[in-house]
Amino acid sequence: MQKIFVFVVLSVVLPSVLWGQDFVHPGMLHTNADLKMMKERILSGKEPWRTAWHQLKSSQLASLDYHPHPYRVVSNGPYNRPDIGGSDFVRDGSAAYTMALLWYVEQKREYAEKVIEIFDAWSITLDSIVNHNRQLKVGTAGIKYLNAAEILKYTYTEWPEEKLRNFENMVYNIWYPVIKDWTPRYNGNWDAANAQTLMCIGIFLDRRDIFDNACRQIKDGPTNGSIKNYFDENGQCQESGRDQQHVQMGLCFLACAAEIAWNQGVDLYSTQNNRLYRGFEYTAKYMCGEVVPYKQFVTWYGRPVFGDTISSKQREKIFPAWERAYHHYHERKKMEMPYTRKIIKLGRKTLNKNQSFMPWSTLTCAGK
Repeated sequence: MQKIFVFVVLSVVLPSVLWGQDFVHPGMLHTNADLKMMKERILSGKEPWRTAWHQLKSSQLASLDYHPHPYRVVSNGPYNRPDIGGSDFVRDGSAAYTMALLWYVEQKREYAEKVIEIFDAWSITLDSIVNHNRQLKVGTAGIKYLNAAEILKYTYTEWPEEKLRNFENMVYNIWYPVIKDWTPRYNGNWDAANAQTLMCIGIFLDRRDIFDNACRQIKDGPTNGSIKNYFDENGQCQESGRDQQHVQMGLCFLACAAEIAWNQGVDLYSTQNNRLYRGFEYTAKYMCGEVVPYKQFVTWYGRPVFGDTISSKQREKIFPAWERAYHHYHERKKMEMPYTRKIIKLGRKTLNKNQSFMPWSTLTCAGK
């Protein structure tokens, strides 16, 4: 009964005539042009898209036998202890996104219906997301669900209206309150993750206020996660002294946020004289085995964090963080990224999987 009431309230307070319809749709990580290009490249059978498509198709996330595992209460504590539904929440988001890409390329109704099945399972079950890591769960999972939903909403005509509204209600009434107030003094990855999903929420619900606030915050707002505060001028990242997996997470989240903004006509990539670009090249150079300058990082509010030497932990582990930034800076802007290119070539062969990252970046972002 409560969820029916929420649906009525949402329908009243969020009419499209109030917030306008000035967003590009689909327009999160992928526009219509992006999706069309991806499909053409897959069907051409050329590399690296041929191999990337095979990897997607052979994934468990692509199986039509996949079944979602929704929870009424997702509880995720520090270092994932406890993990009650948190991993399932993120994994189901990855599956929905995978199925949405399959639907677009192959136009098989079964894939679109599997996306709806995943959405519906969570929409009618989930009541709350709690515990210490609740923002991270929404920030890292939400972008996956919402990109899948954006593709489906604008390319598939048979998403039942009631099920669509149930999904919107979950997004606005359960996810949004968890991340809307940010976590400005936590490690920067938290708000970088929050920003990418808040932008998607704004786009999907046609809420320009939510989208614009997220853009402002992640550009130069008072948070460890803003592009201004996550990097030193030379590209050193806030978490470079912690380990390189967490650095790659931050780079990935910020590149996703920048791409989402770019597709809506907002340029975050060039913020602070292309500081995100320098962050990618700084980290890639270090991961390629070279020496980079380093000093202990001091946060925007004056706190020294992590060590006084750069961390070699996970230096050899390449995660799917690199293709999107390379596509923008090198393909669009013709800027050289020699170290990032080296990491991409290595990563396509030895990529490590982690559900915090958006999957299938080679498939969706690879350049020539």
